[in-house]
Amino acid sequence: MAQTRPRYSKEEFARRGDEIYTRDIHPTLPRDARGKFVAIDIKTGAFEVDANEQMASDRLSARVPGAQIWLRRVDSPFARHFGGRGSTSPPLPMH
Repeated sequence: MAQTRPRYSKEEFARRGDEIYTRDIHPTLPRDARGKFVAIDIKTGAFEVDANEQMASDRLSARVPGAQIWLRRVDSPFARHFGGRGSTSPPLPMH
């Protein structure tokens, strides 16, 4: 299988994905979609929602060959969180 080459810069890719999500997708999602992943083709606006990010991406790729997929969670600007969230480590001392 040939790998799809990105057609947009990282910034344009993110801008398009966030714009489609905010304008077209988020207002139509049911309440039980919260926390699920949304895979969005930034060229067509087609999307899939699933609790499993790979399943959402795979279904979208099957429907839209060559999709340029932007992934995020419902009600979060990110697909994943890294680092300090919920950390039990003590704060670093201030000098």
